[in-house]
Amino acid sequence: VVLHPKKPVAVTASDDSTWQMWGLPAGDLIMTGDGHKSWVAGIDFHPNGMQLSSSSGDCTVKVWSFEKACCIHTFSDHTQAVWGVSYHNSGEVLASASMDHTARIWDLCRGTLRGHVDSVNGCIWQPYNSILCTASSDKTVSLWDARSSLCVQTFYGHQSSCNHAAFDPKGETVVSVDANGIVKIWDIRKVAEYATIDVGPHPANKCAVDKSGYVVAIASSDSTIKCFQTYGEVVPIREFQGHTDAVQAVVFDRAGKYMVSAGSDCTFRIWGP
Repeated sequence: VVLHPKKPVAVTASDDSTWQMWGLPAGDLIMTGDGHKSWVAGIDFHPNGMQLSSSSGDCTVKVWSFEKACCIHTFSDHTQAVWGVSYHNSGEVLASASMDHTARIWDLCRGTLRGHVDSVNGCIWQPYNSILCTASSDKTVSLWDARSSLCVQTFYGHQSSCNHAAFDPKGETVVSVDANGIVKIWDIRKVAEYATIDVGPHPANKCAVDKSGYVVAIASSDSTIKCFQTYGEVVPIREFQGHTDAVQAVVFDRAGKYMVSAGSDCTFRIWGP
């Protein structure tokens, strides 16, 4: 699930090969994107809010125009399922993460980042920088310089597949989650692990950091979202319950007013303070 950068709108990705756009907070269906030939795994808005990119099990990345109400480009260079997509804050390039062990930067493919030895499950840009972070099934989190396509740092410490990673708003720390329910917070400047949180044994599927940079939300396969304060000592704040199956995604809105989650129970939910 992703939130529009300017409007009260959410987009969800589904195993039914579509993405759907919803008005918030009422949850009215606005638009459906139908064109992929397999499940849709990743979605991201262009920073100007006029386009959306989606990634799929059909090995493609598609770019959709809301003005034209259709897909305007398909990238098909990946050789296996594409798990995630992420626009750079400039909107000039798009990154994708794939089961084929690579992350690609599309400009009409500007570069391919090679180094992981297993599926690349997620990618996210460091805010206002050219550094791309990838999370992989090879149990590592890596930082790449998009200008040189070189890996500049790899974080080791997970004992199972890394499912996702997220930066804090300043880009000073990155949070990663794995299939054993282990959450790690990494200090980018010190190149060191800052903290470890165990929310297992169920897998932690996605993570998000709020606008303060000190609250981390974890989407868990135990059907809950778990929130932790990370300022100073890491302490649990609240556990959100309501989904009836695994929670696959979680995001904070930019204003800090609410949180949105999406689950395998075919629902997405809006959570207040």
